[in-house]
Amino acid sequence: MKAIITEAYGGVEEFKEAALEKPEAKGHDVLIEVYSVAVNPMDVKVRAGEFEDMIPMTFPIIFGSDISGTVKEVGNLVEDFKEGDEIFAKGKLKAPGGFAEYTLIEDKLLIRKPDNVSFKDAAAVPLASQTAWQMLKDNADVKDGEKVLIHAGSGGVGSFAIQIAKHFGAEVATTTSGRNVDLVKGLGADTIINYKEEDFSERKAEFDVVLDTLGGEILEKSYDVLKPGGRLVSVAGKPDEALAEDKGITVKYQNTKTKVEQLEKIMDLVSKGQVKPAVGNTFPLTVEGVREAHKLSESGHARGKIVVNVK
Repeated sequence: MKAIITEAYGGVEEFKEAALEKPEAKGHDVLIEVYSVAVNPMDVKVRAGEFEDMIPMTFPIIFGSDISGTVKEVGNLVEDFKEGDEIFAKGKLKAPGGFAEYTLIEDKLLIRKPDNVSFKDAAAVPLASQTAWQMLKDNADVKDGEKVLIHAGSGGVGSFAIQIAKHFGAEVATTTSGRNVDLVKGLGADTIINYKEEDFSERKAEFDVVLDTLGGEILEKSYDVLKPGGRLVSVAGKPDEALAEDKGITVKYQNTKTKVEQLEKIMDLVSKGQVKPAVGNTFPLTVEGVREAHKLSESGHARGKIVVNVK
């Protein structure tokens, strides 16, 4: 089978095409014919070796853990899936991923794809939408009528967070650049802060909840825009708990967990048209296509989700 692999940590030049044996489904594994696969910022960081000590990888690596496709073969212990089923999944980061014509995924991680959701959109859902859901509900416990500030609303996580926050009844403000104003407005943002024209930190004590996907200075400046008793959740840096206590707010760092039941809820909203994956760019499964997809993610200026189409 065709696959795009890396054999060492480094830049996008490490991607190369390889002809590999198609894997065989055994036990609880399911062989998936891959249709689409999303690119996540975590993939870029792992490829560059930023997590070499924390997440040691075995080479060659096939990236792409957010996948959609069809079941081609099931292991002898699989009961709930059969050949031809259309699925999507958040595979394990350290397992061979979706930058290949076929991949193996454990049956307990698979979710059926609704007929009215495209393979491209289904692949965009797993990590980004679940990150947004867990930030809003599991950690911030956002409530109806609360004011939420979502940084980088036009990004992969932000674009889902706007819609999910609205689903929970929140009033949503988001930061973005001028070129993405129409996108975040279409996703449901009530207040749009063009960061090139306005400093969000001037909005003192305005929000009940802040979601941070950027870290650094943005995270540091976010404390002051929260009301007393407000909640800040970051996936981009560990907040200063002592400073938060001094300001009378709660801060949490989130490490997103894969929860199949949450993904089923989110996909139900997608199927009903209440949440729409914002896929901004697609690329083919070629060396150049994968390199360009990773470059775009690395730039930090991707519009919505980045998807590589295998078929």
